Amino acid sequence: MEVADNLPGVVLVRGTKDRDGGTLHVAAASWQSFVDLAKRLGPTV
Repeated sequence: MEVADNLPGVVLVRGTKDRDGGTLHVAAASWQSFVDLAKRLGPTV
């Protein structure tokens, strides 16, 4: 996954293996909530 967080108010996410497959646009606040949750939960198997 590639994440671009250099634009104000939005984070862009796309797959590195299929760069022409589209880009997901996520509000910066929502992305931060996702990152915070992932940090709290940690890796799962």
